[in-house]
Amino acid sequence: QVQLVESGGGLVQAGGSLRLSCAASGRIFSINAMGWYRQAPGKQRELVASITVSGRTNYADSVKGRFTISRDNAQNTGYLQMNSLKPDDTAVYYCAATIDGRTINSWGQGTQVTVSS
Repeated sequence: QVQLVESGGGLVQAGGSLRLSCAASGRIFSINAMGWYRQAPGKQRELVASITVSGRTNYADSVKGRFTISRDNAQNTGYLQMNSLKPDDTAVYYCAATIDGRTINSWGQGTQVTVSS
């Protein structure tokens, strides 16, 4: 069974940094796009950043210039480097990926990021 597991969340002060990881496990032939989402209390889940298999990236306006998405195709792992964090970045972060033609997500897990002011 293919699954995604995030790690790297935590509590950080405003202006600090965190690096999230999303590791895909199971029988995998190829991973196409990968993406990071977040959901803050009382808000809808939103796409934060995405990356294609060739490395093309896309970011939400709210995180441009502060977050960097990357991936290690050999390790089937995606990353989200978050710098200059703001209290508004506080949310549960999730990852999703297109794996062997199917969309796999981690909506049932996620990793909490809390930014204190």
